[in-house]
Amino acid sequence: MTNSDESYLNFESLVRIVVPTIFGVIFLLGLVGNIVVILVVIGDKHMRNTTNILILNLAIADLFFIVFCVPFTASGYAMTVWPFGNIWCKVVQYMMYVCAYASVYTLVLMSLDRYLAVVHAIRSMRYRTERNTSLAVIITWVVILLCNIPILFIYEEYQYEHFKENRSACLNVAEFDKPYVGKLFYGIFFAFGYILPLGAVCIMYGLMLKRLLYGIVPGGNQSAESIRAKKRVTRMVIIVVVLFAVCWLPIQVILIVQKFGFYPTDILYVGIQMASNCLAYMNSCVNPFLYAFLSENFRRSFRKVLFCFDSQRGKHSYERTSTRMVDEKTKNTTVPSKYNNDNNV
Repeated sequence: MTNSDESYLNFESLVRIVVPTIFGVIFLLGLVGNIVVILVVIGDKHMRNTTNILILNLAIADLFFIVFCVPFTASGYAMTVWPFGNIWCKVVQYMMYVCAYASVYTLVLMSLDRYLAVVHAIRSMRYRTERNTSLAVIITWVVILLCNIPILFIYEEYQYEHFKENRSACLNVAEFDKPYVGKLFYGIFFAFGYILPLGAVCIMYGLMLKRLLYGIVPGGNQSAESIRAKKRVTRMVIIVVVLFAVCWLPIQVILIVQKFGFYPTDILYVGIQMASNCLAYMNSCVNPFLYAFLSENFRRSFRKVLFCFDSQRGKHSYERTSTRMVDEKTKNTTVPSKYNNDNNV
């Protein structure tokens, strides 16, 4: 065995401890955080509006990603064999890509909701309803579930030998015989799972930038509180989108370089790929903390769920706050208060 081989095996031993530990932290934070978000939106009727329905959907997608993907990817780093069988290999890979697509297209829907709320505030009232938002979410999931069915046929448990040791892994085996399959698969994922949806998001935020700066809504007047609420919610959505883009960019670039160019296999570059993988997975656990940091209503609801605050006291506090907001809106705007639900985010 050469010195480089020994160094690589020592590196593998370190990876088997460090990476699963990081994934374990991501799993625990993501599991608790996303479950709390789901409980908050479902359990508090005051938190149910178009934006929060989309936040709920993003939490569900992240929770599925945490449950179906993180533990099994961690096991791939911790063990030299895939012990879960061929069927579960297909299921895990299928759910991994389904959840990744569901997350990014939920961000597109959130950005569209913000665009309509800011640029077409009056005309979009009849469309920005909880029913229509739920319908859009369902259609998005159905399309994503159907479009990713080919994954079930290209991923399999693969047996191989490494340093005279029999190993197995869950891999895209179709590209072994047909290299263009790997290029096509990851090219589609990069285009439709990153570039195109985030490009659409950038266009929508570019179109609403002028409206936010001037705070003008065609066809009606808005109170200062309503404008501030829209800006707060829009800022939160922008931060969530930017964080997704930053977390997923390194691994997306690495996958494309691997398939369309040359990516070294020495320890440094393998370590960079592992760190990029951890960063992408970390995105599934950070959003609940963003909501808690950026939204007063989410902070209050989180406290009620986590520390079992007296629900009746919280309800009375919310009703007093809502009454003050509605009173001010009634005096300053012609827009019906039931449509100005950004204060509940």
